[in-house]
Amino acid sequence: MTSSPDSFQQGMQIPLGATTLGLVCKDGVVLASERRVAWGTFVLSKAGRKVFKITDKIGVACAGLISDMQVIAHTMEAQAALYALEMRKQMSVKAAGKLLSNILFQRRFAPLFSQTIIAGVDDNGPRMFILDPLGSLIEDKYAAVGSGAQIAVGVLEADYKDNITVEQGKEMVVKAIRSAAERDAGSGNGIDILIITDSGASESSESTR
Repeated sequence: MTSSPDSFQQGMQIPLGATTLGLVCKDGVVLASERRVAWGTFVLSKAGRKVFKITDKIGVACAGLISDMQVIAHTMEAQAALYALEMRKQMSVKAAGKLLSNILFQRRFAPLFSQTIIAGVDDNGPRMFILDPLGSLIEDKYAAVGSGAQIAVGVLEADYKDNITVEQGKEMVVKAIRSAAERDAGSGNGIDILIITDSGASESSESTR
């Protein structure tokens, strides 16, 4: 059974709380999100995971339905592993973004409700792409998605510079998410951070206070 355009529009208007960010730095990329899972004004969980490592050089961060985020993460992880097995090399960040774009567009009549940031490091350096539920693919240097995005992006626009390091980027996303968590009821309960450089991926966490 497929959804009608009317039901799709109604679904897109569901207030799904999140503040999820991505940054391109001179030596890597930073992906981060808070952990609160909210449906409108109701907090479902305080330990939701919205940042996922796909390979040692690629990760995704999402805002939307947790189940749909997990479908995206597991599908991309499997496809990246198959690509490496068949091609005997790692998938590039742009190829991963285009693949996810195709997957989302194929699901356009029963869409995955997630705004997604996919980022990583390959032979062309650090790169990041933003996708909506229908697979629109946009490359950028920094991005914020979710209910707290309007607050968080103000911090990013004020502080972001082209030559920042991943450590500076980490401080910036923590500052931005904390600012959003103070004002957005759908965001909070800690921050998950994924940093990807040429050396690989590392995960850490911070408080939202």
